[in-house]
Amino acid sequence: MNYFVGTLQKYPEIALFLTIGIGFWIGNLKLGKFNLGVVTSTLLAGLLVGQIGIKLPAVMQSTFFAMFLFSVGYAVGPQFIRALKSDGLPQVVFAILICLAGTVTAIVLGKLLGYNAALTAGLLSGGYTNSTVLGVAADLMNQSGLQPDELKAALALLPVAYAVTYPFGTIGSAFMLANIAPKVLGFDLVKVCQDYEREHGGNKIGTTAYREFSARAVKLANTGLVGKTVEDVEKMFHNEIFIRRMRTSAEGPIVDCKRDTVLTEGAILAVSGGLSALLAYADEFGPELKDVPLLDFSTELLDLVVTNKAYAGKTLGELIHTLFGEPGRGVFLTKFTRSDVAMAMGEQVKVQRGDVLTILGAKADVAKIAKVLGYADRPVEGSDMAFMAFGIVFGSLIGAFTIRIGGIPLSLGTAVGAIVAGIICGYLRSTMRTFGHIPGPAIWVFNNVGLNGFIACIGLNAALGFVGGIQNYGLTLFLAGTLVTLVPIIVGLLLGHFVFKFHPGIMLGAVAGARSTTAALGALQEASKSNVPVVGYATGYAVSRLVMALLTIVVVNAF
Repeated sequence: MNYFVGTLQKYPEIALFLTIGIGFWIGNLKLGKFNLGVVTSTLLAGLLVGQIGIKLPAVMQSTFFAMFLFSVGYAVGPQFIRALKSDGLPQVVFAILICLAGTVTAIVLGKLLGYNAALTAGLLSGGYTNSTVLGVAADLMNQSGLQPDELKAALALLPVAYAVTYPFGTIGSAFMLANIAPKVLGFDLVKVCQDYEREHGGNKIGTTAYREFSARAVKLANTGLVGKTVEDVEKMFHNEIFIRRMRTSAEGPIVDCKRDTVLTEGAILAVSGGLSALLAYADEFGPELKDVPLLDFSTELLDLVVTNKAYAGKTLGELIHTLFGEPGRGVFLTKFTRSDVAMAMGEQVKVQRGDVLTILGAKADVAKIAKVLGYADRPVEGSDMAFMAFGIVFGSLIGAFTIRIGGIPLSLGTAVGAIVAGIICGYLRSTMRTFGHIPGPAIWVFNNVGLNGFIACIGLNAALGFVGGIQNYGLTLFLAGTLVTLVPIIVGLLLGHFVFKFHPGIMLGAVAGARSTTAALGALQEASKSNVPVVGYATGYAVSRLVMALLTIVVVNAF
């Protein structure tokens, strides 16, 4: 044991990775429907491991945090900018008001209880379940010019407040939104979400949009189809079945079918479509055969980013009927995502620039649609690290710039600069997809390793002052945290229901998003049996990440 402790003290990077490992392990364990979460688990692990006396350099903490902030901004940037420019503006205003409610509550409680900036920022971060606040506050304090002893004491109080208030912030907000709010406001969450889906996404775009793609070889035995063109036959089956290839006999040459190709008696056809459609119409063609060469045509599953301005603003139904006939006959839409959030697929859903359509079909046909609609985002292993690094440099330089008003130095701080840079870079990437590619898995690593590496640094450095902080502030701090959790939720519910008059499912999602509470979104999806809350969550989450970073500056300067 002495060897182990001595090694950790001599090589603190080992303690760092030990903390991160414990955090991810414990954070992903579930007790019933509850899990502590990786961030909280990492913080507690750091506070525990750090009891042996571990000191990590501040630059390591700042590096992890800049990585996290940029990746968050990069991921939410497209949705944030679009919301500012489009009919999502009411949701933007709504999210800002909820953020203000939480911030004001924390400041008032901090003043009444005699807390300093560190305790108040930690209270806001945990009670509001926004880890960005914790990092921005730490960054601002490191740049505040405090004496070393004062800085050390302040930074020790941040994780105390966060650790005490975060559990209720997560559990309380999830329970309040998913279970209490629908009963108090008098609506059936499942029913209203089902009604919304019927109105906006329930009119499905045919089987082609929602069924697994498959192809079969059949011998044409239905004389009623002989002599008809491919186009005529496909219309007979409501464009749910597509005739891809044909040969006149078992040994005959294979022909790629066009719309005007005429079907001949006894021909062997390669037909494709949704699995349910193929089963439903199996008897309309003839017996199925094994014909490997006939079915040996290349297919591709492709993420297609909408960048063509001509199609932005069109409904998904218009886009499907325009493009999935010609030039992309027989191409299937399998998924529709916006800012990495899976959206409901319905005829009335409007497509925005930066949306991603996952399409499946013959490789040549998929390429035709990609050429017309936007950018083919094929999987690659590499990331544009220069784009990310220069983005962080540029944003941090802007954030570090200080102006003096009445002799008071004011600056955004490098943390806010990094998240703003991420938002700008993410939006540029969504509209000009020829540069700045950072794959989703890489974003996950930058986001989670950045955040939890930062949290681990905070926990390890603050560990020795943690126990005293809990003893001095524990119960009062917990009660204050419940108010920081509940007040913005109540304000959001009242505003969303009576003032903005949002759809109930979208309103609840927007409140969860404005609080950056993923657990609450999961609870809402489970309670509603629907993805409708996701529609509100996406904009609220994007807005809150930036707004809460800015409001942290107000909190720190208020004390």
